[in-house]
Amino acid sequence: MSDHEPDDGSRADGGGWDPGTPGVLRLPSGRLVRGRGLRRPVPDGPAPTYGLYLLGKRPPDVSWDSDWLRWPDFGLPSSRGEARRLLTEAWERAARGRVEVACGGGRGRTGTALACLAVLDGVPPERAVAYVRAHYDRHAAETPWQRRYVRRFTGRAS
Repeated sequence: MSDHEPDDGSRADGGGWDPGTPGVLRLPSGRLVRGRGLRRPVPDGPAPTYGLYLLGKRPPDVSWDSDWLRWPDFGLPSSRGEARRLLTEAWERAARGRVEVACGGGRGRTGTALACLAVLDGVPPERAVAYVRAHYDRHAAETPWQRRYVRRFTGRAS
């Protein structure tokens, strides 16, 4: 198997990522999720088993399961309902596989999405951005409206 071929993702560590790998966030439950910027090369090591890509336009095709959430740079998801559905999907898949969440730079949209995953994982919404900034990237969730989106995110249909 090559470095970028997906396997079945059934790893006991919850996500299958090496927790020491740059960009990997450990959620309180132990789930591991990799955040990254798509403008950088694909990191060495195993490929994701699922990717959630947060872009204003359709991302390039990948060889693993993936979804695209229309989300313009420095903005918010175009559909809150679709965002809730796909973020919940990513969180559920992180319990049994290697989930990657990525946008162009890997900070604003990715950090916002990772903070929403932290909320789904039990972090209070008002502390989720700080959690992601402490454990992923200190610049995560770059804009005031992205931070407000996380504070209002519950993962439940409104």
